[in-house]
Amino acid sequence: MTTITLKINENTKKGKAFLEMARVFFENSTEIILIEEEDNSHYNPDFVAKIKKASAEKGREMINAENLWESIE
Repeated sequence: MTTITLKINENTKKGKAFLEMARVFFENSTEIILIEEEDNSHYNPDFVAKIKKASAEKGREMINAENLWESIE
């Protein structure tokens, strides 16, 4: 058995057309199973990349959130 994972932008014309074609093609098939999973990330990928880049930079100091107000003096 082979598993193929596709990431389809369902907000585009091509993405919508492909998903509709796949649903119609595989709806009565027992040999091929279509599994739909939602993207779990609620964040913009560009935003996530910026945060990861910023956290990897040198010279940054991480502050414990529990002691946040004590650290601001």
